[in-house]
Amino acid sequence: MKYFLLVLSLGLPRAGGTVAPLGPLQIAEQFVAPAGWPGMRNYLCCEAAGQARHQTLGQQIPTRLRRVCQLLQQGPATAVVAVELRDSLSRGDFYLHFGKDGGAWKLQAVRSLAMTRLGAPMLDLLTAMSPAEVNQYDLRHPAAGHAFTVGNLRLWAAADADIAAHFARNQADFAEALRLVQAGHYFAAPADTSHAGERAANANPALHALLQRLFISQVWRRDTGCESCVEFLIGGRANSTVGLLYAPTAAAVPAMHPQRVIVLKPLGNGWYLYKIS
Repeated sequence: MKYFLLVLSLGLPRAGGTVAPLGPLQIAEQFVAPAGWPGMRNYLCCEAAGQARHQTLGQQIPTRLRRVCQLLQQGPATAVVAVELRDSLSRGDFYLHFGKDGGAWKLQAVRSLAMTRLGAPMLDLLTAMSPAEVNQYDLRHPAAGHAFTVGNLRLWAAADADIAAHFARNQADFAEALRLVQAGHYFAAPADTSHAGERAANANPALHALLQRLFISQVWRRDTGCESCVEFLIGGRANSTVGLLYAPTAAAVPAMHPQRVIVLKPLGNGWYLYKIS
């Protein structure tokens, strides 16, 4: 999701003189810090330059929130920094995408997962149900009952750290689900536009039971463009999804990009948290 920054009428003076070369992590830390950054405009380009005209992102974030920056990837021409916001009650994440401009690193785009807020009203409704209403819900939704839907919505809207913790607690079940997918050869045909293998995988009773327990909506290969990977979709709407990815080799891991795969966070043993926006 494009993070549209508020534009205020009073601007900060632009730094003069020689511009110090900064790396992506240094730029990110300055950009999300609570204090202003007079030299900000020297380190922005493209979409980000049009959005952050007078204030850094950090100035618009409530001061009570702690900001933690993590360099996820830095190559010859692109880099991605994840930013976690946290206080005693909540956590949130967004992602800064960088590119080289005239040999210098510039912040190009800010992304976060869109539409997760749409799950909150449904979650409130579900958690307020009486036992009798829960029973009726389960009868009407045999494939995705009340307990699964509540757990899935919470995981969909969770912070990256909480999704990673869910994976860590359930590694054995995720490994078994992956084994069932691989043993069934459901995705053997890379160009299966009919999605027959996908439907067969999700109809496997043993795999379906595991996915239900893990609050995973389904397994498929539609999000990241990796034909040798397996995607364990948590949820989302349209082009705004979150899930867990298994990549058989490091070379198979798709590249992050502000227009598609906005983040890939390694979880260990070939597993990644991914988000599409």
